[in-house]
Amino acid sequence: MIRVLLADDQALVRGALAAMLDLEPDIEVVADVGDGDEVVEAARRASPDVALLDVQMPGTDGLTAAQRLHAALPTCRIVMCTTFGRPGYFARAMAAGAAGFVVKDSPPEQLVEAIRRVHAGLRVVDPGLAAESLARGVSPFTERERDVLRAARDGANVADIARAVNLSGGTVRNHLSSVIGKTGAANRAEAARIAEENGWL
Repeated sequence: MIRVLLADDQALVRGALAAMLDLEPDIEVVADVGDGDEVVEAARRASPDVALLDVQMPGTDGLTAAQRLHAALPTCRIVMCTTFGRPGYFARAMAAGAAGFVVKDSPPEQLVEAIRRVHAGLRVVDPGLAAESLARGVSPFTERERDVLRAARDGANVADIARAVNLSGGTVRNHLSSVIGKTGAANRAEAARIAEENGWL
């Protein structure tokens, strides 16, 4: 049996996935959580072979949860399953240790096959997303630039951003100027929108 952990903040989606996977003779859902903060502890308790993680969840996002899970339980294979098939998310997921990346509008049999293939030691990637990711390249931001832009995307002022990311106001302004330049945006709000669309945040 392939033991699977599900992590998705939408209870209905999580329940539907669990019901679908439990119909497979060789797959058993051994844990499900709705928050990224719960992933590692649930995995430690249930010892899954494969974790199916949503990208966007409350608390710890799925990409960070994948990185933590990979560090804590490297034998657990990770598949990112998301509505947001963005190249930046794909690149970050692979860097975090994921072995697969599928979008939620894939046919159910593709998701089931992805779990089996990843469990067998293979990588599974949506081909269209892989091609788009190669065409767009990786995120142009440094980790600190990403932190500053995340803090800025809701319209916070420089002083609030500086407090949130523990930097000086001048350094925050420099990072904002850099991300605006790298995205070709007119302002930080547009830079944040472009970054979100590409999955760079």
